[in-house]
Formats: sequence, structure tokens, C-alpha cells
Amino acid sequence: MNELRSLAAWIIDKGICSSSIEEILLGSSKRLVALGYPVMRLSILMPSLDPTQRGFSISWSSSTGVSTEITTHGTAGQESFERSPVFYLLSNELQFARWKLSEGADKHPYPILSELREQGATDYVLKLISFPGEAVLVGMGFSMAADGPQGFSQKQIDDLDMFLPALGLACYRIAATRTATEMLAVYTGPRTSGRILSGQTARGEGTAIYAAILLADLKNFSALSEVYGANRIVAWLNEHFEAIGGAVEANGGEILKFMGDSVLSIFPADLDMPANACKKAFVAAQMAHTANDNLNRRRLAAGGPELLVDVVLHVGEIFYGNVGSPRRLDFTAIGKAVNEAARIERLCDAVGRRLLVSESFANHFEDVFEKVGTFTLRGIAAAADVYGIMPHLADGRSLSASEADVES
Repeated sequence: MNELRSLAAWIIDKGICSSSIEEILLGSSKRLVALGYPVMRLSILMPSLDPTQRGFSISWSSSTGVSTEITTHGTAGQESFERSPVFYLLSNELQFARWKLSEGADKHPYPILSELREQGATDYVLKLISFPGEAVLVGMGFSMAADGPQGFSQKQIDDLDMFLPALGLACYRIAATRTATEMLAVYTGPRTSGRILSGQTARGEGTAIYAAILLADLKNFSALSEVYGANRIVAWLNEHFEAIGGAVEANGGEILKFMGDSVLSIFPADLDMPANACKKAFVAAQMAHTANDNLNRRRLAAGGPELLVDVVLHVGEIFYGNVGSPRRLDFTAIGKAVNEAARIERLCDAVGRRLLVSESFANHFEDVFEKVGTFTLRGIAAAADVYGIMPHLADGRSLSASEADVES
């Protein structure tokens, strides 16, 4: 009894000071073995708010140690979930179930039970712990498999209630923190979310930074909305945003905002050497065009429409921080450089170019861009020289970072 209370106290202590469910599971497994539990495997199963995941399980095995398995969304993920003991409990509104694995394979309808039996398991126990109905973190599952001849004793199963509430509380605390952190990054980007979580939450709080700007805008998107249904339009939009956003993130940029059919991204720059950020933004633009063109070719071959993209590159000082109303903020980039990029983008159709860059951006490159004209930009006092990629480079081929020669 005292040993189980000590385990619960240890779990609570770790739940306060640790951010690792894996660490807690590993420590718990060692302590349960020391208490005489014949465990060969322990698992903690939890739902996820990650847009690419429906849930995850963290397992400890006496033979392989700690591992993590992700269940994805979609048909495959749903089918896997429906073949699990957790699904059985939820479907039957149960909190606890036990399977004696020594009774024969025909008694075990779930793949995990058959796998454990083949590995020598004799007993499997699963218990669900409910959390308050907040978001998706509605509860967790705790399972343990035994390899002793008799499995778990009834007392060992009854004694689970001595430490499982503490385990549930610790996992809830860690998972809630992870969820807040990861979902904030999904909606604002990892760099921006880090600033918010560090305490930059007051309206007007932020800083002036120097950055390369990549603004991408899908052409004729509004016209397609008049012809096709919303579901198809949204699916196509997501495909193109993935193509463009993947190129940005692959080159160290951060997507700040999706604005209708446009994407605003930045590549923070060292003021003493902005050419590095400009090079990354340029390679990202080339990669985005290539990925977008490949996507269009596949859709055209299937009889669908194409969505071309115009990209503008600029570099300058921006305000990077909080704007908005007192209780509804947007952590974004604003300033003269962002406005100039938006105005230049409107010139793409007029000059017949899919990629335009500002003079300040072009000045960091040698033998890559040519001047296409001088233009008056709405709301900008001085006329702007605008550049496009040289014809011999504008063949749809993505330049590598080594090919994009820059001048520092």
C-alpha cells in the first residue's frame, strides 16, 4: 500500500516538473516491476488535436523499451482505431476490460491482443480515465500486459486505482501543455508561437525586424468559385497552399498568414548580411512554382482546372508583433515593406511575369534578375523599379541554393 502511494507521489512530482509522458511511463514501469507486477508491456493512449493525427500511444516493453505510435486521420486511421480494445470500451460505454490471453487465439478479436499473445503475454488489462470535457482531451487509456503464468492477481488490478488518478492528472497536464504549444504553432507558425508563449501577448508589443518577404497569390481563384462547389474549391486551395507552404518551410521561412487565396511568408534576415535570407526566399519561390506547376499538370490531366501562382519577393524592415483589438489579436507582419510587396504583386499580370522582385531584393543577386520597369505603386510616394528573373532562367526549373548566386 505504502509503495503504491509512493508511486503516486512520484508520478505527481514528475507531472509537475517534467514535460515527458515517456519519462513518466518508463519510471512507472520500473517501479511496478519492483512491486511484483508481472508486466511485459505498459501503454498510455491519448487523443490528439494535431491536424495530422487522431491520437497516439506511448508504450514501454521489457524487450524494446519506450516507443511512440501515431494513429492518423483518414480511412486507415479509422479502421485501425475500430480494431482496437479502446474502441470496444468506448462503443460499449465501459471503463475497464480484461482479456486472459492464454485462452486461445480465437478469443482475441483485436490485432494487438494476438500480437501480445505471440510475444508471450498471458493477461491484458485496459482502463480508461475520463478528463473534463475540454476540447479533444476527453480522457486517456492505460493498458498493461503480463507474461507471468497466472497473469495479474485481482489485488494488483484493484490496486490500479491507487496510482492511476495521479497518472491521469500528470498526463493531462503534459498533454494540455503540448496541445496548446503545438496547436498555436499550427495556427501561427513555430517562430511566432514561441514569441507568444514567451509572453509577447500585449497589443502593440512586438519588434522591428529585417526580413525577406515572399507573397504568393493564386490567380483566377474567384472565377473558379463561380463554377465549382465549395468542397472542391477548398480541396484545391489546400493542395496549392501545401505546395507553396512546403517550399517556404523547406527553406527556413515561416508562413505568417493565409489571406483568402494568398500566402504571406517571411525569412528573418541578419541586417549585416540580408543576402542569405534573400537567397532562401528566392529558392523557395522557385520551388513553389515548380511544385505548383506539377500539381496543375496532374489536375489538367484529370480534366480539372489549373491554378497559377504569382510570387513577389521583397526585403526590408517590418513590424513583427501584435495588432488588433484588446481581446482579439493577430501576431503578424505589417509595415511599408509588406505594403510594397502587395502593390508589386498587382503588376504581375500587367507585365506578364509570374515572379517579380523589388530593387532592394534584386540588388543582392548577380546575373539573375533584369529590370522590367519603373512603376508608381498606390499609396507609395516614390516610384519603384521592379525586376523579373532573366529569360534564360525562367524555364520552370528550380534553382538550388548553390545556384542562386548572391552578393553580400
